[in-house]
Amino acid sequence: MEKITIEIDGKKIQASPETTILQNAREAGIEIPTLCNEARLAPYGGCRMCMVEITRNKRSRLVAACVYPVEEGLIVKTDTEKVNRIRRTLLELILPLSPTGPVLALAEKYGLKGSRFTAEETSCILCGLCVRYCAEVKKANAIGFTGRGISREVCFIPENASRSCASCRECFDLCPSGKVAKITDGSSFPSLPWDKN
Repeated sequence: MEKITIEIDGKKIQASPETTILQNAREAGIEIPTLCNEARLAPYGGCRMCMVEITRNKRSRLVAACVYPVEEGLIVKTDTEKVNRIRRTLLELILPLSPTGPVLALAEKYGLKGSRFTAEETSCILCGLCVRYCAEVKKANAIGFTGRGISREVCFIPENASRSCASCRECFDLCPSGKVAKITDGSSFPSLPWDKN
């Protein structure tokens, strides 16, 4: 398949059509942060931490690198003040929900000591990694989303979860906030029948 030429942070890259900015940046050793991206899963664009600034036909805009397909002549900047300001704001919104693990590491990288925002700590940042992994890789559909907007949360689908979750729990390692692992102690998350003994 014929390659196309794109530019990421001043570096010319030969990219395959039908690939994303994030895929090509990673292959070129250029770091773009993500919280909801996982190589085995379809791109999702949920966390927006991978925002980059692109220029196409002399017009610039911000896009999510994990879902934006490359095209000939595309110019990408991953480390501008505008991009970093958006990432800091996103982290400030996430920090009160999940002040742990990868979220804290990114907050430190972007110089955040705290957040201007307050929220009830839920740990879940709604990245969807557990939901998507269960559906796309395991084909179990044992965990899903319920609600909309600020009421959205992750929940179990009892008839499927009772058959597969006790022996699987592979989504634990994917969760950037550690929320899914708390299922076993019943804290905040609805506990499953086998965890109540």
